[in-house]
Amino acid sequence: MQQPDIVIIGSGIGGSTVAAGLAGSGARIVILERGERLPDTPEARSYSSIFVKGHFRPKEMWREADGTEFNPGNFYFVGGNSKLFGAVLLRYRAEDFTEMQHLGGISPAWPFAYDELEPWYGKAERLFEVRGELGDDPTEPFHASPYPHGPVPDEPAIARARAELKAQGLHPATLPLGVDIDTWLAGGRTPWDGFPNTGKGKKDAETASLAAALNDPNIELITSAHVDTLEAGPSGRIEAIHYTERGEKKRLSPRLVILSAGAINSAALLLRSGDGKGLANTSDQVGRNFMNHNCSAMLTINPFRRNDSIYQKTLMLNDYYLTGGRDGLPLGNVQLLGKINGDILKANAPKWAPRFALDFMAGHAVDWYMMTEDLPNPESRIMVDGRGIIMQWRRSNMEALSGLEAKMRAHFKAAGYPIVLSQAFDKRTPSHQCGTIRMGTDPAKAPLDVYCRAFDHQNLFVVDAGFLPTSAAVNPALTVAAQALRVADHIVAKELTA
Repeated sequence: MQQPDIVIIGSGIGGSTVAAGLAGSGARIVILERGERLPDTPEARSYSSIFVKGHFRPKEMWREADGTEFNPGNFYFVGGNSKLFGAVLLRYRAEDFTEMQHLGGISPAWPFAYDELEPWYGKAERLFEVRGELGDDPTEPFHASPYPHGPVPDEPAIARARAELKAQGLHPATLPLGVDIDTWLAGGRTPWDGFPNTGKGKKDAETASLAAALNDPNIELITSAHVDTLEAGPSGRIEAIHYTERGEKKRLSPRLVILSAGAINSAALLLRSGDGKGLANTSDQVGRNFMNHNCSAMLTINPFRRNDSIYQKTLMLNDYYLTGGRDGLPLGNVQLLGKINGDILKANAPKWAPRFALDFMAGHAVDWYMMTEDLPNPESRIMVDGRGIIMQWRRSNMEALSGLEAKMRAHFKAAGYPIVLSQAFDKRTPSHQCGTIRMGTDPAKAPLDVYCRAFDHQNLFVVDAGFLPTSAAVNPALTVAAQALRVADHIVAKELTA
């Protein structure tokens, strides 16, 4: 096999988008993906298969620091975790790039300001064909260009909820979404949030950025290729990628390596490489500063009013994103969940809970998602041993989550929803995993520079949510995509012309 110029490990948001940014560069690129394309089967639109039986969840087990095993919320398909994501493509707020005091501590400043990333945010929105509308969100950062498409429309129950929140002086705003709603609903009348995309309307890493990348005949995707270790030479350059493709051990030696396996798996790969001593870790920060958002689901129920929404997820509220907590400190983001049903409630309710009651609750509820920032902590970390991945998550800033819940509970009751229930998300479901291989300007404190190049290995880049210095309190996908395009432009300008 002719050796490629670049190997990208992983086809999620980071890997596929950096590939799209490198398309047309003339470089020969191989993308190694451990999974296969997600098949279009009846399970893809089945509440029971997804939320009760866990049909698409991986077979592997991870462990907590005390040895407790759990099945992680990672998905191994072409397109990575984005195959089942909620398609929310929000920019970090401009303030998220600055040092911010939170109830639980300090969120550090990024090594560059929002304005540096803004042009690539616009490019990422065009690549993912984002549907949205500017002007209603008081925290909205500067946009040099409008969204490529108008917003996904509110369903009647959500239009009513928007009006009820506005009547209280709040500023409900439209969620920016990577969803062609007509195409999605033509494939089945379900939400897209938590449902896998089989090419029917949701713009994820496979259908947006990878599809664009593979238009370049110099870019090749190899599936069922699990990368085992990286090998560094005496000079520090990564000299070999050792992987297993359908049971066969193989090796590649490209000019550049771009690691995009996801914040947890990228850290694990680096830690188990280098003959078990680890790579890119002079700073001792690989695997550290793991963040995963503090989240809860909130059901707002009016027993006399049915919610007939199919997809529901079109609305957000950021009135308490930058303030609202004790001493005026930030709380977080509120957005709708995809419409729940009795199967989802049954999977999380006590066994004795009668199904008819759960169906009634689901049918009369508007379902919300509370999200607050998790702060970086070196003791919140990913580790590995001979048995696999260990996740030691030190949750932080939980006072913000309880404060946001209290604020919104009062608003929803005032809006005509007398029953408000909430439940925190399982801490072992790393759906917004980030940190672990953060970027910075000091090699003693960060593994990566501002273009995601490893300080220790001049031909290694890490382009997934692992590079994020902070989690902010919004979905990370668009920020990862924007930085991936920025890194790709840097590689074309500085690496491929050298």
